Amino acid sequence: MAPSARVPKLRPLRVVVTAGPTREHIDPVRFLTNESSGRMGFAIADAAARKGCEVTLIAGPVALATPRGVRRVDVVSAREMLAATRRAFARADALVMAAAVADFRPTRRLGGKWRAKDRGAERVRLELTRNPDILATVARRRGRRIAIGFALETADGERRARKKLERKGLDFVVWNDESALNARTTTVTVLDAHGGARRIVNRTKERVARELIELLLDARRKLELRARLDVRGPRRQTIDGSGRNAQA
Repeated sequence: MAPSARVPKLRPLRVVVTAGPTREHIDPVRFLTNESSGRMGFAIADAAARKGCEVTLIAGPVALATPRGVRRVDVVSAREMLAATRRAFARADALVMAAAVADFRPTRRLGGKWRAKDRGAERVRLELTRNPDILATVARRRGRRIAIGFALETADGERRARKKLERKGLDFVVWNDESALNARTTTVTVLDAHGGARRIVNRTKERVARELIELLLDARRKLELRARLDVRGPRRQTIDGSGRNAQA
């Protein structure tokens, strides 16, 4: 009897997750930031590790414990997060960009405390410079690797989130609104590159994270299957002596 065919075992998926806010310092004691708690990204990292993935978590300034089995890299600014994400993604299979990255930073960081008030100023101007787009920068050269982004929108959300997905060439975008900030539960709509949408209503961030990781693993399985079919090439057909098709 011929031995049964063995299904090749896939190696662990290597996933990079970003989480939390960034801080863009004006001076040594003041900075621009946002309300992100980092809970969603940390929950995603934890869910991925529990599924056997090798996880690198790039974390902005948050007060959260590192999930078990996760490699953590702490950063502060958007540019630090970009550098860390680039390094980690160079050897990864998937990126989940859950961080709330500051769009702008002060053009000039002061070496000492900002003393405008001491000079009697009633109004001041703060010049800002656009930060790099981490997701667009890293995803640009991702090849067949999987990229998932988040879109927090306060108006016309689905249209804006869909445009983000298309503009950055992502596999999925997770759209939510400002009620998700610093909350333990959330409602999200997961948009995919094929025009589909899946709504997850009022679930804990841990539950949403588990569902997102299942989507990620399913997408990975489909990529692996497609790659094996590409290697094997198309099935050839020949015609035997009876005129019937025979598979080669």
